[in-house]
Amino acid sequence: MALEVFWGSGSGPAWRVLLALAVKQVDYESHLLSFSKGEHKTPEMLALSPRGKVPVLRDGAYVLCESLAILTYLDRKYPDPPLFGETPEQAGDIVRAVMEHECYGVSAISAFSRPLLFGKLDAQRDQVLLAIDGAKNELDRLEAALASRPFLVTPTLSAADIFVYPLVKSFERALGKPGADTIDHGLGPLPAVFPRLAAWCARIEALPGYDATYPPHWRETA
Repeated sequence: MALEVFWGSGSGPAWRVLLALAVKQVDYESHLLSFSKGEHKTPEMLALSPRGKVPVLRDGAYVLCESLAILTYLDRKYPDPPLFGETPEQAGDIVRAVMEHECYGVSAISAFSRPLLFGKLDAQRDQVLLAIDGAKNELDRLEAALASRPFLVTPTLSAADIFVYPLVKSFERALGKPGADTIDHGLGPLPAVFPRLAAWCARIEALPGYDATYPPHWRETA
């Protein structure tokens, strides 16, 4: 029986799992859920993910949610190529980068980008303005990490890259949303302000199977 993945278009955590499966070239049965229809909150889904969150992986009788847990499971079950490094030191550095992103990067960058993404700039303009410095600091950290290597932590793609990439793409999408050009944020366009980060994105987007991971509704809306 093939792996099953329950996910939603535009969910960063779900995108991480799809990217990991593409990197490892693992076949799976895709279950795309509609957030607008509440398909992630049905009794059937709540039995798999009690918090009503995606992604969810089902492998036969085994069910797992939370993207970091799923990536860890996939890396143990399909170890080539490794997502958590080849040495204890690499594993430590990768998990550190993942947790730094989760604890600091997500909140700092999302505080700027989410109001733009969800059309709430007028109501939350002050929040967006206050978030500019924090978002820039986190993006500067990522840019600096790419100064001497093609990926964030190791010479090859790792779980750290998979964790960070969806948020960077959401941030880039936010820069193109209505009203973004009315803010003197100095954060884009990405290739001009953060050229290493833009080149890193391009490397990930060149991976075999990447296109199938791209949020479907992003192809339909700006």
